[in-house]
Amino acid sequence: MEERPPPDPSKLLATWMEWEKGGETPGRIIANLKTGGMRELLEQLVAVQKEQQASS
Repeated sequence: MEERPPPDPSKLLATWMEWEKGGETPGRIIANLKTGGMRELLEQLVAVQKEQQASS
């Protein structure tokens, strides 16, 4: 399996903004978000949120 670089929030946001502008088809946007690491970024954010809640 090919190792991907860590998610780049700036690139993911740019992809999302393309979708909001209607610049790409929904299928292409989803593919770009997937290969860009959206899942990994969200998993990291959820983990941080859980840690913060546990330490409160």
